[in-house]
Amino acid sequence: MRTFLLFILLAFVSGAAHAQDTLVRRNGDELAVKVLEITPTEVKYRRTDNLEGPIVSVWRSDVFMVRYANGTKEVFNSVPAYTAARTPAPATATATAVGVPTVSNSDPNDAILAEPIHLDGPRIGFTILSAGVVDKARENGLDINPFITQFGWQFESRLFRLPNGISGLAELVPLVGGLEQGQFLPSISGLLGIRGAKGFEFGVGPNLTPLGASLVLAMGTSIQSNGINFPINLAVVPGKDGTRVSLLIGFNSRHR
Repeated sequence: MRTFLLFILLAFVSGAAHAQDTLVRRNGDELAVKVLEITPTEVKYRRTDNLEGPIVSVWRSDVFMVRYANGTKEVFNSVPAYTAARTPAPATATATAVGVPTVSNSDPNDAILAEPIHLDGPRIGFTILSAGVVDKARENGLDINPFITQFGWQFESRLFRLPNGISGLAELVPLVGGLEQGQFLPSISGLLGIRGAKGFEFGVGPNLTPLGASLVLAMGTSIQSNGINFPINLAVVPGKDGTRVSLLIGFNSRHR
């Protein structure tokens, strides 16, 4: 009888030990957990070795698969390409609505999230030239009006992204202006900039035209709809001969 009871007890303990979920991260780590909630952006769980402890949150995009205690599996696709910067997870040891502390599962060494992402697309707009720039152009044989149209393309690469959603950018913008005046006025700008979590961005870099080199200052924002970004950018190119102000709009899609 004692042997039978001992067998039952061991079977119960063994079953309880295996009655756990397994969370598999994209870096290959496997964690024994009890999954509590899965949201569009996060997976929340408690560790099986501390079921009364705090709730831990990880980004859903960092999770490859959850293998539940009943043997079923749930595989997570990566974050959609058009998803904007993620909203930061709850801060360490903040109180939730039910009074349970929540901690972040982020490693301090993962503070910078690198990912090769590119957003390229066409640009169209116009440039207004100051009187000094028009005079210099005419001195160089270019008879142009102060208002010229612009057509081109923007090549953008995201260099890094911080957990708070701020991204570092590198952009290359070749343009052709003056076609409505029968002129071919090429220009190219290279910018290094920062984009905030809500889409506002600022950049600075060199600008080259047939009239010489200058510094360009640009700022703008992006409107997202159905996976497509619609950027709106204002650029100012100051110089010793005058100032050029450009407004460009366009669209792009994100690809890896």
